[in-house]
Amino acid sequence: MDRAEKYYLILTFGCQMNERDSESLSGMLEDLGYSPTESQEDADIIILNTCCVRETAESKVFGLLGRLRKRKTANPNLIIGVCGCMTQQEDAAKRIRHSFPFVDLIFGTHNVHELPRMLQQVQENKEAVLEIWTSEKGIAEDVPVRRKDKLKAWVTIMYGCNNFCSYCIVPYVRGRERSRKPEDIFKEIKELVKEGYKEVTLLGQNVNSYGKDLENTYRFADLLLDLDQIEGLERIRFMTSHPRDFDRRLIQVIASCRKVCEHYHLPVQAGSNRVLKQMNRGYTREHYLELIREIRRAVPGASITADIMVGFPGETEEDFEQTLDLVQQVRFDSAFTFIYNTRSGTPAAKMEQVPEAIKSERIQRLIELQNKISFENNRMEEGKVLEVLVEGVTKSNADRLAGRTRTNKLVVFDGPLELSGSLVPVRIKQGRLNLLEGEQVPHNTMDMC
Repeated sequence: MDRAEKYYLILTFGCQMNERDSESLSGMLEDLGYSPTESQEDADIIILNTCCVRETAESKVFGLLGRLRKRKTANPNLIIGVCGCMTQQEDAAKRIRHSFPFVDLIFGTHNVHELPRMLQQVQENKEAVLEIWTSEKGIAEDVPVRRKDKLKAWVTIMYGCNNFCSYCIVPYVRGRERSRKPEDIFKEIKELVKEGYKEVTLLGQNVNSYGKDLENTYRFADLLLDLDQIEGLERIRFMTSHPRDFDRRLIQVIASCRKVCEHYHLPVQAGSNRVLKQMNRGYTREHYLELIREIRRAVPGASITADIMVGFPGETEEDFEQTLDLVQQVRFDSAFTFIYNTRSGTPAAKMEQVPEAIKSERIQRLIELQNKISFENNRMEEGKVLEVLVEGVTKSNADRLAGRTRTNKLVVFDGPLELSGSLVPVRIKQGRLNLLEGEQVPHNTMDMC
């Protein structure tokens, strides 16, 4: 590499919100003259954007920092930074400073936009900067962004969370809910459309709560109605939704919007009312099941996906069986299944824990059931003609294209590379566990959009 240039590497752990923060970090660094690299050896600055939702993510960060010690010794001019949810936890930043004193920059989730100033401090003063804002200070707009994807974009519409589920650390590290002004969201999306983006995914810890903190009655349903009118935008997705706040008006609005995709990610977490109450989720299994029925009545053929937790403190075999029963009833198209692990500082950490062996046995039963349902659901797509937004060639075969349906199912089919970025009708020939195999057909044969 040309060493007259400066290079950066950002390593991101966690959810889409962290991925979106990393896009802003990249944008700011490129404004400062840095170029991206995938090589630790070539990087002049390495930033770890961390997650603290699960213990495994923290362990990976600490392991990586240990390995970066040698890189710092070999290149004292290398700047190493750590940011994100993990650093926002009480005493976590001090632990990093104590165990890894070679780290130059430590900051949290509330001051990501301050990176240029903090980086300048490190470079000018030749000493480490530790700056964690303990609370949010409004929303910073017009922060530079560098997106890797040129077709689909994440657009944050709100920050923080007010739900305080008993197992979750997010409200403590992301702060209270703050909604962006509608005009700022419109401006960002219209600029994306001008740049050629076809699809946006609206992001928030709970998008259904959008607007509750604004000084008017403008809510998430109103935002969707207005975004649906943006010329040139083809698809709108959103995540994540909280079942408690997914009301009837929102369902009807989504059904009426041409550009809002028929995919609903609704984390259920558990199928037992006793466990849901302990989790502080704010709804019952009956409420959740009725919500699914209402969605399917309003939007036939809708895809439903979920997050499901196994081994929450005190979960009995009967509780777990109720989760399996709910999965059988809903028949999710896919589900992110995971084992509960303790997060210090949350109420659930003080509850009676389920033995690891039982958690492991239950997660395998749940995965086996969900895989069976996912495969059966995909087989039911066979023979249909679906609209696919082509994203490019597959990773394993440059002669095959891959894209997603409006219901967020992955489709692979043969076709020329120039179809990338286009909406293409594809007849599904075979449904597999994690994808659909298809063939391109003429546009006038479209059965379903």
